Amino acid sequence: MESVYLETTFVSYLVALPARDLVVAAHQQITRDWWNRRRSDFRLVMSQVVLDEISAGDESEVRKRLELVRSIEVLGASPDAETLTAAIVEAGVLPEKAVRDAAHIAVATVHGVEYLLTWNCRHLANAQISRRVGRICSERGFVMPTICTPEELFGETDDE
Repeated sequence: MESVYLETTFVSYLVALPARDLVVAAHQQITRDWWNRRRSDFRLVMSQVVLDEISAGDESEVRKRLELVRSIEVLGASPDAETLTAAIVEAGVLPEKAVRDAAHIAVATVHGVEYLLTWNCRHLANAQISRRVGRICSERGFVMPTICTPEELFGETDDE
């Protein structure tokens, strides 16, 4: 069974109240649809970084997010993941303020996860950045997961 790393934005979109912004509201609905229709096709994983990020903010929202992920496997940090995170940031592919985004990629990569699911298109689901990060991973003997949005990981649908 293929594995999917659920990044923080996925979890947040899944439990948040519908947004007023139409694009964000559409992304939230796609996230819910993916969760309901596709999650059982994959082994779902996350990291301590996700837990740390979803534990911040409004208490009632934190409770909803934590309840949602309570049965999802948490991948452990490792020296390889820490080294890879630093290499991504040091290469200037991601700014230092995005070190947690680099950590998401590094943990998923080191653990051999096939997909990293996110709505963070600025630093993660970004073709130019992914290409550069993929090279860094490859140079260190790792294969970076496919970084994509839930919409891209729907697979074939009945209406095609």
